[in-house]
Parts: sequence; structure tokens; C-alpha cells
Amino acid sequence: MLTNEKQLVERAARQDPKAFGKLYELYFDKIYNYLYFKTMHANEAEDLTALVFMKAWEAIDKFQWQGYPFSAWLYRIAHNQLVDHYRTRRQALPLEVAEHYECNDDPFEAVEHASVLAQVRVALKHLTPEQQRVVTLRYFEGYSICEIAKLMGKAPDAVRAMQHRALRGLQPRLRSDLGQPAIQRNAVAVAA
Repeated sequence: MLTNEKQLVERAARQDPKAFGKLYELYFDKIYNYLYFKTMHANEAEDLTALVFMKAWEAIDKFQWQGYPFSAWLYRIAHNQLVDHYRTRRQALPLEVAEHYECNDDPFEAVEHASVLAQVRVALKHLTPEQQRVVTLRYFEGYSICEIAKLMGKAPDAVRAMQHRALRGLQPRLRSDLGQPAIQRNAVAVAA
């Protein structure tokens, strides 16, 4: 995959739109999920994802391999877009706009999903930044331990240890009514 990815990036850097389109297809869902988890709004996540790929296309000729996957560069762009988004977004939406801001087919499912995300986001704040990143990459973006280790520049065993400590730290904060950890029960639903 990495060789193929490197070839795609090199072709895209020469302004090959087909190569960039393949990179877009490879990473769209992961970048969108990252931004959705951070914003909790599909419309904002879609807009920000579009901006990320637009910025990536504009700057791809400046991308340099430094031992990290191409996705690490995309996540950096996504993070910067998110920071800019919150920095410039100061006013509240009018009520009539807010009522239609996010529309799902099943309102009960949407409320439950938002509730779980909010619970996880609050619980994640009690972890170290590195632990937060490991949990986000592993459970919300679907990266393997080895992929996370490459992204973070750490050994796989160190990532496993961080993940273990993070999950132990989250467990008491994410208890369901039945006394089972909510993160295990809802990890698939939240990541979807």
C-alpha cells in the first residue's frame, strides 16, 4: 500500500487529478469521521472535509515524505482547518436555521448518537493528549496499532500501553445503566 500511495502522491504532485482522486477515495471517510467526531455535525464535517482536500490539492506539490504516511499530512491539514473553523465561528445560529441544521431520518437515533459522542468527548478530556489521539485513531478512524505507531513515531508496544491506560481511564467514566462500559458497547455505532 505504501509504495502505491507514494506513487499516487508523486503523480498528484505533478498535478495528476486521477491520482489525487484515488487519494481522495482512500482517505475521505477517515478525514470525514475525524472531523465529524470533533464537530458532531455532519454539515460542518462535510464542509471541512471538502476544504481539507482542496487545501491538500493546492499544496500537494510541497508535500515531502518524512517517514510518515500521507494521511498524517492530511490529518494535520484537517486539524488546522478545524482550528480555523472554531476561531472564525463566533455567532450563534438563528433558531429557525438551527431547527433544520442537522436532519436525520430517525430523531431518536440521532439524539442517542449525539449523546454517546458527547459522553465520549467529555471522557476523552480526562486523558492525556497522546492517549486521546490513540483512542481516536484506533476506535473512531479504524487504524491498526502498527499504523498508529507510524503516525505517532512510537513503537507498537508503546501504543498498546497507551491504549490500555486510556481505556482503563475511560472505563469508569463511560458506564452504562447496566454497569458495562459504554465505549465497548457503542464504539461501532459512534464510528459509523
